[in-house]
Amino acid sequence: MGPAVTTAPDRHLIKKYANRKLYDTRTSRYITLEGIAELVRDGHEIKVVGRDNGHDLTQVTLSQVVLSQEKRGPAGLVDAGGEVIHERGQALLDYVRKTLNVPSDLRSEMERRRGDLEERADEAIAGALRRLRIPSHTDIDRINARLDRISAQLKKFGATKPPKARPRKRKGVS
Repeated sequence: MGPAVTTAPDRHLIKKYANRKLYDTRTSRYITLEGIAELVRDGHEIKVVGRDNGHDLTQVTLSQVVLSQEKRGPAGLVDAGGEVIHERGQALLDYVRKTLNVPSDLRSEMERRRGDLEERADEAIAGALRRLRIPSHTDIDRINARLDRISAQLKKFGATKPPKARPRKRKGVS
């Protein structure tokens, strides 16, 4: 016999339609989330893309698969043996972890976008305040800091209290 030939796992390209239907282009059939879970458990690679725009929807779809599996819970797997359940569940979980890497990537992307959005909002508000000639918090803080410096300088030179107004002397009326 010749050398053993190793085969790469089958890759399934799945197109997601606007009506949320999933179409497996490899088998030329519609597929459900359960069907995708089965493909993953059996070791197949999958990629889900939007049919209209081609955006990669693999992470979102795999998240939906995991959620649907969690909703069903152990009751959906009663007929399978415990060891098989563990192996198949572990295969799905490993694939999702490998493919998604959601916690760090998603968190950093969301933080970056939130920062960009806050920066744009701050700039828009500051611009509107300038056009209306209304001082912003930054302007008021700057003025307060300047007043604090002036007060400190006055205190340093001995002017601790503002001078009291002296009553004016009346001129005699004749």
